[in-house]
Amino acid sequence: MKFSEMTYTRPDLDRVLADCSDYAARIRAAATPEELIELYRAENKTMAHYRTAAILAEIHYTQDTRDPFWSAEQDWFDANGPAVANADVCIAKAILDNPHAAALEKTFGNRVLPTLKNKVLSMDERVLDLQKEENALSSAYQKLYGGALVELDGKTLTIPQLMLYKESMDPATRRRAYEAEAGYFDAHRAEFDEIYDKMVKNRNEQARVLGYRDYSELSYVRMNRIGYGPAEIAAFRQEVVEQVVPMLQKLMKLRCKRTGIEHPMFWDSTVYFADGNPVPHGSYEELMTGARTMYHELSPETAEFIDFMQDNEMFDVLSRPGKMSGGYEEIIPDYKTPFIFANWNGTAGDVDVLTHEAGHAFESYLAARNPADLPEELQCPGMESAEIHSMSMEFLTSPWHHLFFKEDTAKYQLSHAEDSFFFLPYGCMVDEFQHIMYQNPDLTPDERNAEWLKLEHKYRPWNDFGDLPMYSRGAGWQRQLHIFECPFYYIDYCLATVIALQFFVAQLKDPKDAWQRYLKLTRLAGTATYTELAESAGMKVPFTKGSLTGLAHTVADWIERNQN
Repeated sequence: MKFSEMTYTRPDLDRVLADCSDYAARIRAAATPEELIELYRAENKTMAHYRTAAILAEIHYTQDTRDPFWSAEQDWFDANGPAVANADVCIAKAILDNPHAAALEKTFGNRVLPTLKNKVLSMDERVLDLQKEENALSSAYQKLYGGALVELDGKTLTIPQLMLYKESMDPATRRRAYEAEAGYFDAHRAEFDEIYDKMVKNRNEQARVLGYRDYSELSYVRMNRIGYGPAEIAAFRQEVVEQVVPMLQKLMKLRCKRTGIEHPMFWDSTVYFADGNPVPHGSYEELMTGARTMYHELSPETAEFIDFMQDNEMFDVLSRPGKMSGGYEEIIPDYKTPFIFANWNGTAGDVDVLTHEAGHAFESYLAARNPADLPEELQCPGMESAEIHSMSMEFLTSPWHHLFFKEDTAKYQLSHAEDSFFFLPYGCMVDEFQHIMYQNPDLTPDERNAEWLKLEHKYRPWNDFGDLPMYSRGAGWQRQLHIFECPFYYIDYCLATVIALQFFVAQLKDPKDAWQRYLKLTRLAGTATYTELAESAGMKVPFTKGSLTGLAHTVADWIERNQN
Protein backbone atom coordinates (compact mmCIF):
# COMPACT_ATOMS: atom_id res chain seq x y z
CA MET A 1 0.00 0.00 0.00
CA LYS A 2 1.24 3.47 -0.87
CA PHE A 3 1.77 5.91 1.97
CA SER A 4 -0.88 8.25 0.60
CA GLU A 5 -3.42 5.41 0.82
CA MET A 6 -2.78 4.57 4.46
CA THR A 7 -5.71 5.50 6.65
CA TYR A 8 -5.41 7.03 10.09
CA THR A 9 -7.82 6.73 13.01
CA ARG A 10 -7.09 8.10 16.45
CA PRO A 11 -6.90 5.11 18.85
CA ASP A 12 -9.60 4.50 21.43
CA LEU A 13 -7.53 5.08 24.57
CA ASP A 14 -9.90 3.21 26.88
CA ARG A 15 -9.85 0.19 24.55
CA VAL A 16 -6.05 0.23 24.34
CA LEU A 17 -5.64 0.39 28.11
CA ALA A 18 -8.27 -2.32 28.61
CA ASP A 19 -6.45 -4.59 26.15
CA CYS A 20 -3.19 -4.02 28.01
CA SER A 21 -4.82 -4.85 31.33
CA ASP A 22 -6.36 -8.01 29.87
CA TYR A 23 -3.05 -9.18 28.39
CA ALA A 24 -1.21 -8.50 31.65
CA ALA A 25 -3.68 -10.70 33.54
CA ARG A 26 -3.59 -13.52 30.99
CA ILE A 27 0.20 -13.42 30.71
CA ARG A 28 0.64 -13.56 34.47
CA ALA A 29 -1.64 -16.62 34.58
CA ALA A 30 -0.10 -18.43 31.56
CA ALA A 31 0.34 -22.04 32.67
CA THR A 32 2.86 -23.26 30.09
CA PRO A 33 5.86 -21.86 28.20
CA GLU A 34 3.96 -22.29 24.95
CA GLU A 35 0.99 -20.28 26.23
CA LEU A 36 3.27 -17.48 27.42
CA ILE A 37 5.06 -17.27 24.07
CA GLU A 38 1.75 -17.23 22.20
CA LEU A 39 0.38 -14.44 24.40
CA TYR A 40 3.58 -12.42 24.02
CA ARG A 41 3.26 -12.59 20.24
CA ALA A 42 -0.45 -11.73 20.36
CA GLU A 43 0.10 -8.75 22.67
CA ASN A 44 2.76 -7.38 20.33
CA LYS A 45 0.43 -7.64 17.34
CA THR A 46 -2.40 -5.92 19.20
CA MET A 47 -0.19 -3.06 20.37
CA ALA A 48 1.17 -2.68 16.84
CA HIS A 49 -2.18 -1.13 15.88
CA TYR A 50 -1.67 1.64 18.44
CA ARG A 51 1.95 2.16 17.39
CA THR A 52 0.91 2.34 13.73
CA ALA A 53 -1.47 5.21 14.48
CA ALA A 54 1.16 6.97 16.62
CA ILE A 55 3.79 6.72 13.88
CA LEU A 56 1.43 7.88 11.12
CA ALA A 57 0.54 10.91 13.24
CA GLU A 58 4.22 11.62 13.88
CA ILE A 59 5.13 11.38 10.20
CA HIS A 60 2.31 13.68 9.08
CA TYR A 61 3.07 16.15 11.87
CA THR A 62 6.78 16.37 11.05
CA GLN A 63 5.92 16.77 7.36
CA ASP A 64 4.21 20.05 8.28
CA THR A 65 4.40 21.16 11.91
CA ARG A 66 1.99 24.02 11.06
CA ASP A 67 -0.90 21.72 10.09
CA PRO A 68 -3.58 22.16 12.78
CA PHE A 69 -5.05 18.66 12.43
CA TRP A 70 -1.77 16.78 12.72
CA SER A 71 -0.55 19.16 15.39
CA ALA A 72 -3.62 18.26 17.44
CA GLU A 73 -3.06 14.54 16.86
CA GLN A 74 0.56 14.85 17.96
CA ASP A 75 -0.63 16.72 21.05
CA TRP A 76 -3.01 13.83 21.77
CA PHE A 77 -0.21 11.26 21.64
CA ASP A 78 2.03 13.54 23.70
CA ALA A 79 -0.67 13.63 26.37
CA ASN A 80 -1.77 9.99 26.27
CA GLY A 81 1.35 8.13 25.19
CA PRO A 82 2.77 7.94 28.73
CA ALA A 83 -0.36 6.14 29.99
CA VAL A 84 0.02 3.55 27.24
CA ALA A 85 3.73 3.19 28.00
CA ASN A 86 2.88 2.61 31.66
CA ALA A 87 0.32 -0.05 30.70
CA ASP A 88 3.01 -1.68 28.58
CA VAL A 89 5.22 -1.78 31.67
CA CYS A 90 2.50 -3.71 33.48
CA ILE A 91 2.66 -6.32 30.72
CA ALA A 92 6.45 -6.52 31.09
CA LYS A 93 6.05 -7.02 34.84
CA ALA A 94 3.53 -9.81 34.22
CA ILE A 95 5.98 -11.58 31.88
CA LEU A 96 8.82 -11.33 34.37
CA ASP A 97 6.57 -12.59 37.17
CA ASN A 98 5.55 -15.64 35.18
CA PRO A 99 7.59 -18.76 36.15
CA HIS A 100 8.01 -19.64 32.46
CA ALA A 101 9.64 -16.31 31.50
CA ALA A 102 12.90 -18.06 30.58
CA ALA A 103 11.06 -19.65 27.65
CA LEU A 104 11.07 -16.28 25.90
CA GLU A 105 14.85 -16.15 26.09
CA LYS A 106 15.16 -19.62 24.61
CA THR A 107 12.84 -18.65 21.76
CA PHE A 108 13.87 -15.06 21.04
CA GLY A 109 17.45 -14.69 22.28
CA ASN A 110 19.03 -13.44 25.48
CA ARG A 111 18.19 -9.78 24.90
CA VAL A 112 14.45 -10.10 25.50
CA LEU A 113 14.38 -10.44 29.31
CA PRO A 114 16.92 -7.66 30.03
CA THR A 115 14.86 -5.45 27.70
CA LEU A 116 11.70 -6.18 29.65
CA LYS A 117 13.51 -5.55 32.95
CA ASN A 118 14.78 -2.19 31.72
CA LYS A 119 11.27 -1.28 30.64
CA VAL A 120 10.00 -1.99 34.16
CA LEU A 121 12.84 -0.07 35.78
CA SER A 122 12.42 3.01 33.59
CA MET A 123 8.71 3.73 33.84
CA ASP A 124 6.03 4.12 36.52
CA GLU A 125 2.59 5.72 36.69
CA ARG A 126 4.02 8.22 39.17
CA VAL A 127 5.88 9.97 36.34
CA LEU A 128 2.98 10.09 33.85
CA ASP A 129 2.31 13.79 34.29
CA LEU A 130 6.01 14.57 34.04
CA GLN A 131 6.24 12.61 30.80
CA LYS A 132 3.26 14.46 29.36
CA GLU A 133 5.03 17.72 30.15
CA GLU A 134 8.26 16.38 28.62
CA ASN A 135 6.44 15.44 25.42
CA ALA A 136 4.90 18.90 25.20
CA LEU A 137 8.33 20.50 25.64
CA SER A 138 9.71 18.32 22.85
CA SER A 139 6.90 19.36 20.53
CA ALA A 140 7.51 23.01 21.43
CA TYR A 141 11.16 22.60 20.43
CA GLN A 142 10.12 20.95 17.16
CA LYS A 143 7.83 23.85 16.32
CA LEU A 144 10.43 26.45 17.29
CA TYR A 145 13.17 24.77 15.23
CA GLY A 146 11.02 23.37 12.42
CA GLY A 147 9.34 26.74 11.89
CA ALA A 148 12.64 28.56 11.47
CA LEU A 149 12.85 30.74 8.35
CA VAL A 150 15.82 33.00 7.67
CA GLU A 151 16.70 35.58 5.04
CA LEU A 152 19.84 35.23 2.94
CA ASP A 153 20.69 36.87 -0.37
CA GLY A 154 17.09 37.95 -0.82
CA LYS A 155 15.74 34.42 -0.28
CA THR A 156 13.65 32.99 2.54
CA LEU A 157 15.22 29.67 3.56
CA THR A 158 14.77 26.90 6.09
CA ILE A 159 17.70 25.95 8.31
CA PRO A 160 18.48 22.77 6.27
CA GLN A 161 18.49 24.83 3.06
CA LEU A 162 21.32 26.97 4.47
CA MET A 163 23.73 24.06 4.16
CA LEU A 164 24.34 24.68 0.46
CA TYR A 165 25.43 28.24 1.32
CA LYS A 166 27.58 26.98 4.20
CA GLU A 167 29.54 24.97 1.62
CA SER A 168 29.99 27.89 -0.77
CA MET A 169 33.52 28.52 -2.03
CA ASP A 170 33.11 32.18 -1.07
CA PRO A 171 34.19 32.67 2.59
CA ALA A 172 31.89 35.66 3.00
CA THR A 173 28.89 33.62 1.84
CA ARG A 174 29.74 30.84 4.26
CA ARG A 175 30.02 33.34 7.09
CA ARG A 176 26.67 34.95 6.17
CA ALA A 177 24.98 31.53 6.12
CA TYR A 178 26.21 30.72 9.61
CA GLU A 179 25.22 34.20 10.77
CA ALA A 180 21.71 33.74 9.34
CA GLU A 181 21.30 30.50 11.27
CA ALA A 182 22.79 32.01 14.42
CA GLY A 183 20.55 35.04 14.08
CA TYR A 184 17.45 32.88 14.41
CA PHE A 185 18.78 31.13 17.50
CA ASP A 186 19.87 34.42 19.03
CA ALA A 187 16.48 35.97 18.34
CA HIS A 188 14.82 33.05 20.13
CA ARG A 189 17.55 32.62 22.71
CA ALA A 190 15.27 32.91 25.74
CA GLU A 191 12.84 30.35 24.32
CA PHE A 192 15.53 27.76 23.59
CA ASP A 193 17.10 28.29 27.01
CA GLU A 194 13.77 28.02 28.80
CA ILE A 195 12.71 24.85 26.98
CA TYR A 196 15.98 23.10 27.76
CA ASP A 197 16.05 24.23 31.38
CA LYS A 198 12.55 22.82 31.87
CA MET A 199 13.54 19.58 30.09
CA VAL A 200 16.55 19.00 32.34
CA LYS A 201 14.60 19.61 35.53
CA ASN A 202 11.65 17.54 34.32
CA ARG A 203 13.78 14.52 33.42
CA ASN A 204 15.79 14.74 36.62
CA GLU A 205 12.55 14.77 38.59
CA GLN A 206 11.43 11.64 36.73
CA ALA A 207 14.71 10.01 37.71
CA ARG A 208 14.32 11.05 41.35
CA VAL A 209 10.78 9.63 41.54
CA LEU A 210 12.01 6.34 40.07
CA GLY A 211 14.88 6.10 42.55
CA TYR A 212 17.81 7.27 40.43
CA ARG A 213 20.39 9.92 41.23
CA ASP A 214 19.62 11.95 38.10
CA TYR A 215 18.56 11.44 34.51
CA SER A 216 22.07 10.60 33.34
CA GLU A 217 21.71 7.41 35.40
CA LEU A 218 18.13 6.68 34.34
CA SER A 219 19.01 7.23 30.69
CA TYR A 220 21.11 4.06 30.52
CA VAL A 221 18.03 2.08 31.51
CA ARG A 222 15.70 3.93 29.16
CA MET A 223 18.15 3.55 26.30
CA ASN A 224 18.18 -0.18 27.09
CA ARG A 225 21.96 -0.40 27.22
CA ILE A 226 22.71 -4.05 27.87
CA GLY A 227 26.17 -5.26 28.83
CA TYR A 228 27.80 -1.88 29.42
CA GLY A 229 27.22 1.31 31.43
CA PRO A 230 28.57 4.80 32.22
CA ALA A 231 32.06 3.49 33.07
CA GLU A 232 32.46 1.83 29.67
CA ILE A 233 31.15 4.92 27.87
CA ALA A 234 33.52 7.18 29.80
CA ALA A 235 36.41 4.86 28.88
CA PHE A 236 35.32 4.99 25.23
CA ARG A 237 35.22 8.79 25.25
CA GLN A 238 38.72 8.86 26.72
CA GLU A 239 39.92 6.51 23.98
CA VAL A 240 38.59 8.97 21.42
CA VAL A 241 40.40 11.86 23.14
CA GLU A 242 43.69 9.94 23.30
CA GLN A 243 43.64 7.94 20.06
CA VAL A 244 41.44 9.83 17.61
CA VAL A 245 41.75 13.56 18.37
CA PRO A 246 45.56 13.66 17.78
CA MET A 247 45.06 11.88 14.44
CA LEU A 248 42.40 14.38 13.44
CA GLN A 249 44.64 17.33 14.28
CA LYS A 250 47.15 15.96 11.76
CA LEU A 251 44.42 15.37 9.18
CA MET A 252 43.19 18.94 9.66
CA LYS A 253 46.63 20.14 8.53
CA LEU A 254 46.30 17.98 5.41
CA ARG A 255 42.87 19.44 4.75
CA CYS A 256 44.22 22.97 5.11
CA LYS A 257 46.91 22.15 2.56
CA ARG A 258 44.27 20.63 0.29
CA THR A 259 41.88 23.57 0.49
CA GLY A 260 44.47 26.34 0.60
CA ILE A 261 42.83 27.83 3.71
CA GLU A 262 45.83 28.58 5.88
CA HIS A 263 44.01 29.70 9.04
CA PRO A 264 40.54 28.08 8.91
CA MET A 265 37.70 29.50 10.96
CA PHE A 266 34.67 27.48 12.04
CA TRP A 267 32.70 28.58 8.98
CA ASP A 268 35.47 27.07 6.84
CA SER A 269 34.98 23.61 8.38
CA THR A 270 32.52 22.63 5.66
CA VAL A 271 35.08 23.11 2.87
CA TYR A 272 36.98 19.98 1.84
CA PHE A 273 38.54 20.92 -1.50
CA ALA A 274 39.95 24.05 -3.09
CA ASP A 275 37.72 23.66 -6.16
CA GLY A 276 34.54 22.96 -4.19
CA ASN A 277 32.90 20.10 -2.35
CA PRO A 278 31.42 17.16 -4.23
CA VAL A 279 27.69 17.53 -4.77
CA PRO A 280 25.20 15.08 -6.24
CA HIS A 281 24.80 15.24 -10.01
CA GLY A 282 21.19 15.03 -11.02
CA SER A 283 17.61 15.85 -10.16
CA TYR A 284 15.50 14.16 -7.49
CA GLU A 285 14.28 11.64 -10.06
CA GLU A 286 17.80 10.91 -11.28
CA LEU A 287 19.11 10.36 -7.76
CA MET A 288 16.22 8.03 -6.99
CA THR A 289 16.92 6.12 -10.21
CA GLY A 290 20.55 5.83 -9.13
CA ALA A 291 19.42 4.44 -5.76
CA ARG A 292 17.30 1.80 -7.48
CA THR A 293 20.23 0.76 -9.68
CA MET A 294 22.60 0.68 -6.70
CA TYR A 295 20.43 -1.54 -4.55
CA HIS A 296 19.49 -3.81 -7.45
CA GLU A 297 23.16 -4.52 -8.08
CA LEU A 298 24.15 -4.80 -4.41
CA SER A 299 22.05 -7.89 -3.61
CA PRO A 300 18.70 -9.60 -4.28
CA GLU A 301 17.52 -8.56 -0.82
CA THR A 302 18.24 -4.87 -1.36
CA ALA A 303 16.71 -5.00 -4.86
CA GLU A 304 13.39 -6.18 -3.46
CA PHE A 305 13.64 -3.60 -0.69
CA ILE A 306 14.26 -0.53 -2.87
CA ASP A 307 11.47 -1.47 -5.28
CA PHE A 308 9.07 -1.72 -2.36
CA MET A 309 10.17 1.63 -0.90
CA GLN A 310 10.02 3.62 -4.12
CA ASP A 311 6.89 2.02 -5.52
CA ASN A 312 4.99 2.73 -2.30
CA GLU A 313 6.00 6.38 -1.75
CA MET A 314 8.08 5.68 1.34
CA PHE A 315 10.48 8.59 0.83
CA ASP A 316 9.81 12.20 1.86
CA VAL A 317 13.19 13.86 1.49
CA LEU A 318 12.68 17.32 -0.02
CA SER A 319 12.95 20.30 2.34
CA ARG A 320 10.09 22.81 2.55
CA PRO A 321 8.71 25.42 4.95
CA GLY A 322 7.07 23.98 8.04
CA LYS A 323 8.76 20.62 7.69
CA MET A 324 10.68 19.47 10.76
CA SER A 325 14.46 19.63 10.46
CA GLY A 326 16.60 16.50 10.48
CA GLY A 327 15.84 13.03 9.28
CA TYR A 328 14.64 9.69 10.53
CA GLU A 329 13.36 6.25 9.57
CA GLU A 330 10.28 4.67 11.10
CA ILE A 331 8.65 1.29 10.62
CA ILE A 332 4.85 1.41 10.26
CA PRO A 333 4.04 -1.93 11.94
CA ASP A 334 0.64 -2.86 10.48
CA TYR A 335 1.93 -2.35 6.96
CA LYS A 336 5.41 -3.81 7.58
CA THR A 337 6.80 -0.82 5.77
CA PRO A 338 9.66 1.53 6.62
CA PHE A 339 9.32 5.26 5.95
CA ILE A 340 12.24 7.63 5.30
CA PHE A 341 12.04 11.32 6.22
CA ALA A 342 14.79 13.84 5.44
CA ASN A 343 15.53 17.36 4.22
CA TRP A 344 17.60 17.36 1.04
CA ASN A 345 19.57 20.54 0.46
CA GLY A 346 21.68 19.91 -2.64
CA THR A 347 24.76 18.71 -0.77
CA ALA A 348 26.47 15.33 -0.51
CA GLY A 349 24.32 14.73 2.57
CA ASP A 350 21.42 14.01 0.22
CA VAL A 351 23.15 10.83 -0.91
CA ASP A 352 23.97 9.96 2.68
CA VAL A 353 20.20 9.77 3.21
CA LEU A 354 19.92 7.19 0.44
CA THR A 355 22.47 5.05 2.25
CA HIS A 356 22.17 5.94 5.96
CA GLU A 357 18.39 6.05 6.39
CA ALA A 358 18.05 3.25 3.85
CA GLY A 359 20.30 1.14 6.08
CA HIS A 360 17.81 1.59 8.91
CA ALA A 361 14.92 0.90 6.57
CA PHE A 362 16.53 -2.22 5.11
CA GLU A 363 16.93 -3.72 8.60
CA SER A 364 13.30 -2.86 9.42
CA TYR A 365 12.13 -4.37 6.13
CA LEU A 366 13.96 -7.65 6.76
CA ALA A 367 12.95 -7.84 10.43
CA ALA A 368 9.26 -7.36 9.65
CA ARG A 369 9.53 -10.35 7.30
CA ASN A 370 11.76 -12.50 9.50
CA PRO A 371 10.84 -16.20 9.15
CA ALA A 372 10.84 -16.49 12.96
CA ASP A 373 7.88 -14.05 13.07
CA LEU A 374 9.62 -11.84 15.61
CA PRO A 375 7.44 -9.80 17.98
CA GLU A 376 7.57 -6.17 16.92
CA GLU A 377 9.56 -4.98 19.93
CA LEU A 378 12.31 -7.45 19.01
CA GLN A 379 12.52 -6.42 15.38
CA CYS A 380 15.00 -3.64 16.12
CA PRO A 381 18.04 -3.87 18.42
CA GLY A 382 19.24 -1.15 20.77
CA MET A 383 19.84 2.20 19.13
CA GLU A 384 23.63 1.88 19.27
CA SER A 385 23.19 -1.29 17.24
CA ALA A 386 20.53 0.08 14.90
CA GLU A 387 22.96 2.79 13.85
CA ILE A 388 25.39 0.07 12.73
CA HIS A 389 22.93 -0.82 9.97
CA SER A 390 22.78 2.76 8.70
CA MET A 391 26.37 3.89 9.07
CA SER A 392 27.83 0.70 7.65
CA MET A 393 25.51 0.86 4.63
CA GLU A 394 27.09 4.23 3.79
CA PHE A 395 30.42 2.45 3.22
CA LEU A 396 29.16 -0.82 1.77
CA THR A 397 27.52 1.06 -1.11
CA SER A 398 30.76 2.79 -2.13
CA PRO A 399 31.12 0.85 -5.44
CA TRP A 400 28.01 2.71 -6.62
CA HIS A 401 28.82 6.23 -5.44
CA HIS A 402 29.76 7.09 -9.03
CA LEU A 403 26.08 6.94 -9.93
CA PHE A 404 25.56 10.10 -7.87
CA PHE A 405 28.90 11.93 -8.05
CA LYS A 406 30.30 11.04 -11.47
CA GLU A 407 33.80 12.56 -11.77
CA ASP A 408 33.66 13.75 -8.15
CA THR A 409 33.33 10.23 -6.72
CA ALA A 410 36.85 10.06 -5.27
CA LYS A 411 36.34 13.44 -3.62
CA TYR A 412 33.09 12.29 -2.07
CA GLN A 413 34.61 9.08 -0.73
CA LEU A 414 37.48 11.00 0.86
CA SER A 415 35.20 13.62 2.44
CA HIS A 416 32.79 10.94 3.60
CA ALA A 417 35.54 8.95 5.33
CA GLU A 418 36.78 12.16 6.92
CA ASP A 419 33.29 13.07 8.07
CA SER A 420 32.83 9.70 9.77
CA PHE A 421 36.20 9.90 11.48
CA PHE A 422 35.75 13.51 12.55
CA PHE A 423 32.30 12.72 13.91
CA LEU A 424 33.67 10.58 16.75
CA PRO A 425 34.89 13.47 18.95
CA TYR A 426 31.78 15.52 18.23
CA GLY A 427 29.48 12.68 19.25
CA CYS A 428 31.47 12.12 22.43
CA MET A 429 31.33 15.83 23.16
CA VAL A 430 27.52 15.81 22.91
CA ASP A 431 27.39 12.84 25.27
CA GLU A 432 29.71 14.31 27.90
CA PHE A 433 27.87 17.64 27.72
CA GLN A 434 24.60 15.92 28.60
CA HIS A 435 26.16 14.10 31.55
CA ILE A 436 27.34 17.47 32.85
CA MET A 437 23.95 19.10 32.29
CA TYR A 438 21.89 16.52 34.16
CA GLN A 439 24.42 16.15 36.95
CA ASN A 440 24.44 19.96 37.36
CA PRO A 441 20.83 20.94 36.65
CA ASP A 442 21.04 24.42 38.20
CA LEU A 443 23.59 25.78 35.73
CA THR A 444 22.54 29.06 34.16
CA PRO A 445 22.27 29.34 30.37
CA ASP A 446 25.62 31.13 30.25
CA GLU A 447 27.22 28.44 32.43
CA ARG A 448 25.86 25.74 30.14
CA ASN A 449 27.38 27.49 27.15
CA ALA A 450 30.71 27.79 28.98
CA GLU A 451 30.74 24.03 29.55
CA TRP A 452 30.15 23.47 25.84
CA LEU A 453 33.10 25.68 24.96
CA LYS A 454 35.33 23.73 27.37
CA LEU A 455 34.36 20.52 25.60
CA GLU A 456 35.04 22.14 22.21
CA HIS A 457 38.63 22.76 23.34
CA LYS A 458 38.90 19.17 24.59
CA TYR A 459 37.39 17.34 21.63
CA ARG A 460 37.75 19.75 18.70
CA PRO A 461 40.71 22.02 19.51
CA TRP A 462 41.04 23.03 15.85
CA ASN A 463 37.77 25.01 15.89
CA ASP A 464 38.07 28.82 15.94
CA PHE A 465 34.68 30.57 16.22
CA GLY A 466 36.02 34.11 16.17
CA ASP A 467 33.11 36.48 16.84
CA LEU A 468 30.52 34.30 15.09
CA PRO A 469 27.13 34.86 16.75
CA MET A 470 25.68 32.00 18.82
CA TYR A 471 28.67 29.71 18.26
CA SER A 472 31.23 32.01 19.88
CA ARG A 473 29.12 32.24 23.05
CA GLY A 474 28.94 28.44 23.24
CA ALA A 475 25.32 27.95 22.21
CA GLY A 476 26.03 25.82 19.13
CA TRP A 477 24.68 22.79 21.01
CA GLN A 478 21.14 24.16 20.72
CA ARG A 479 20.95 23.26 17.04
CA GLN A 480 21.57 19.58 17.90
CA LEU A 481 18.01 18.35 18.20
CA HIS A 482 19.03 15.07 19.87
CA ILE A 483 20.08 17.00 22.98
CA PHE A 484 16.52 18.23 23.35
CA GLU A 485 14.43 15.38 21.96
CA CYS A 486 16.47 12.21 22.45
CA PRO A 487 18.69 12.73 25.51
CA PHE A 488 21.80 10.54 25.62
CA TYR A 489 21.04 9.03 22.21
CA TYR A 490 24.01 10.62 20.44
CA ILE A 491 26.75 8.34 21.78
CA ASP A 492 24.97 5.55 19.93
CA TYR A 493 26.17 7.06 16.65
CA CYS A 494 29.74 6.90 17.94
CA LEU A 495 29.47 3.28 19.04
CA ALA A 496 28.03 2.43 15.65
CA THR A 497 30.65 4.49 13.79
CA VAL A 498 33.40 2.36 15.29
CA ILE A 499 31.76 -0.74 13.80
CA ALA A 500 30.98 1.04 10.52
CA LEU A 501 34.62 2.06 10.11
CA GLN A 502 35.57 -1.57 10.58
CA PHE A 503 33.11 -2.44 7.80
CA PHE A 504 34.80 0.29 5.72
CA VAL A 505 38.15 -1.45 6.20
CA ALA A 506 36.59 -4.87 5.52
CA GLN A 507 34.92 -3.57 2.35
CA LEU A 508 38.24 -2.30 1.03
CA LYS A 509 39.71 -5.80 1.46
CA ASP A 510 36.80 -7.96 0.25
CA PRO A 511 33.45 -6.31 -0.67
CA LYS A 512 31.51 -9.58 -0.98
CA ASP A 513 32.71 -10.89 2.36
CA ALA A 514 31.95 -7.56 4.04
CA TRP A 515 28.40 -7.61 2.66
CA GLN A 516 27.74 -11.14 3.86
CA ARG A 517 29.00 -10.22 7.33
CA TYR A 518 26.71 -7.19 7.32
CA LEU A 519 23.75 -9.27 6.18
CA LYS A 520 24.38 -11.80 8.94
CA LEU A 521 24.46 -9.04 11.56
CA THR A 522 21.35 -7.37 10.14
CA ARG A 523 19.29 -10.56 10.05
CA LEU A 524 19.72 -10.93 13.82
CA ALA A 525 17.38 -7.94 14.18
CA GLY A 526 16.72 -7.21 17.85
CA THR A 527 17.58 -10.62 19.25
CA ALA A 528 21.22 -9.80 20.14
CA THR A 529 23.10 -7.16 22.13
CA TYR A 530 25.53 -4.61 20.70
CA THR A 531 28.51 -6.78 21.63
CA GLU A 532 26.91 -9.92 20.20
CA LEU A 533 26.02 -8.20 16.95
CA ALA A 534 29.53 -6.81 16.54
CA GLU A 535 31.07 -10.20 17.25
CA SER A 536 28.68 -11.91 14.81
CA ALA A 537 30.35 -9.88 12.04
CA GLY A 538 33.85 -10.33 13.42
CA MET A 539 34.11 -6.74 14.70
CA LYS A 540 35.69 -5.40 17.92
CA VAL A 541 33.80 -3.38 20.55
CA PRO A 542 35.55 -0.19 21.76
CA PHE A 543 35.33 -0.38 25.55
CA THR A 544 38.88 -1.42 26.43
CA LYS A 545 42.03 0.68 26.47
CA GLY A 546 43.78 0.64 23.13
CA SER A 547 40.72 -0.73 21.32
CA LEU A 548 40.70 2.18 18.87
CA THR A 549 44.42 2.42 18.24
CA GLY A 550 44.70 0.08 15.26
CA LEU A 551 41.46 1.25 13.64
CA ALA A 552 42.37 4.92 14.04
CA HIS A 553 45.76 4.38 12.38
CA THR A 554 44.24 2.37 9.51
CA VAL A 555 41.56 4.94 8.72
CA ALA A 556 43.96 7.88 9.08
CA ASP A 557 46.47 6.17 6.77
CA TRP A 558 43.76 5.62 4.12
CA ILE A 559 42.72 9.26 4.31
CA GLU A 560 46.34 10.40 4.03
CA ARG A 561 46.96 8.17 1.00
CA ASN A 562 43.82 9.35 -0.78
CA GLN A 563 44.30 13.13 -0.64
CA ASN A 564 43.01 14.73 -3.84
